[in-house]
Amino acid sequence: MSADPAAATRPRNRKQLIVEAAGRVFSERGYHAASMEQIAAGVGISAAALYRHFPNKYALFAECADLMADRLVASLDEVPSGAGLADVLTAVTRVTVAHRASGGVYRWEARYLNSEDRCRLRAKFGHVVGRVDEAVQREYPLPDERLRAAAALGAIGSIAMHHTSIAQRRADELLLASALRVAATDPAASRGGAPAVELPARPVPRTRRAEILAAAVPLFARDGFPSVTNGQIAEAVGLAPSALYRHYPGKVDILAAACLQAAGLLAQGVDRSLHEVSGPHEAIVALAATYVAYSFEYTALNSVAEAEVAGLPADLRRPVVLAQREHIAVWEEQLRLARPELDPRQARALVHAGFGVAVEAGRALRWQDSHDHREAVTALVVGALGL
Repeated sequence: MSADPAAATRPRNRKQLIVEAAGRVFSERGYHAASMEQIAAGVGISAAALYRHFPNKYALFAECADLMADRLVASLDEVPSGAGLADVLTAVTRVTVAHRASGGVYRWEARYLNSEDRCRLRAKFGHVVGRVDEAVQREYPLPDERLRAAAALGAIGSIAMHHTSIAQRRADELLLASALRVAATDPAASRGGAPAVELPARPVPRTRRAEILAAAVPLFARDGFPSVTNGQIAEAVGLAPSALYRHYPGKVDILAAACLQAAGLLAQGVDRSLHEVSGPHEAIVALAATYVAYSFEYTALNSVAEAEVAGLPADLRRPVVLAQREHIAVWEEQLRLARPELDPRQARALVHAGFGVAVEAGRALRWQDSHDHREAVTALVVGALGL
């Protein structure tokens, strides 16, 4: 009896190929929007064949979430104990840049893991942060409770959060240099030096539509947009679920309104911060201070806007993406004026590195808002940009 031709040609590493393809789809579309059919298509197999390797989408997602963490741990295990900071960060950078297409799973999507899988993933990343922190403290000893280590990893991990086209070698060099600068920055050294930031006042919900939006944002931030029901939103504002439709055509329109509100608040803050700056260096510091202040002040709104924009349909996503691009363009212009040796792609990638620093440093500080925390994170963002 002849062997099955399909079995004969089936690659031995098919499971690995499936996980790689799944990581890309989960990163691009988000956990809930991704389908097994899309993942199967990325490998060139049927969805039925996919289920021979993974019983369901969650099992595949959990495998993807573990994969990058395992790669980072393995890469650091190859670095000798006591190695220099540059060697430690080089190992992390190479793995992260090489697998940037699947790295988006970790910043926002890991919240969809169950508690056991999330704890296991957190322990692996904790090991990575610990190894980086050991190297940071050997080279630049400061009692910062892993803040610089987390921020340096945020600079490196930012490559997974945008689509700027940049060669792998150039990305390695750019992000490694950025992370090294972050590690060398004393977060406390610039106390009293950050500019005062005047953010727009927190919107007061004066209409039923505004009340619905204000109630929905913390739910989206906590549970993820796909997991929140109209019933939960309606209950939070004392309405029947059917009454929501008098104010929004659907739940996705509430999300679009949240993303646009986030973009509008940030744009207003930027306009105010750049009103009287005297040069590009001062402008970058003002932009960093504004973004950090906004991230601490509007943590839930910012996380929703960053994590959920990919879930918007194209017509609702377009104005949000345009607003985000305009914001990045302001940074890019000022950064290139301050550092004319950078080309547009390098500048854009560095701007995103600054955002990554703000996110991971803020998380390390548990988003506990204080003037000192804002100044510390601002200093780390400015360090990441090379100013």
